[in-house]
Amino acid sequence: MSKLPIVSGRQAIKVLEEFEFRVDRIKGSHSVMVKDGHPALVTVPFAQRTKRGTLRGIIRDAGITVDEFAAKLRQ
Repeated sequence: MSKLPIVSGRQAIKVLEEFEFRVDRIKGSHSVMVKDGHPALVTVPFAQRTKRGTLRGIIRDAGITVDEFAAKLRQ
């Protein structure tokens, strides 16, 4: 398993969009993302630097692995 990268909220949103998630709504400083057929909502803060624990939760809620996330981030 690769080390979890430090990314901004906007970078995380771009990576999740590559996994077919889309922004459903924006509530305050958070973006709520959905994917057809995926049972959970994924909430991403618009932080300059998303904390590693928060990012790990976002990745888990999205149903992907850290390696998959990191690979899309490098593309």
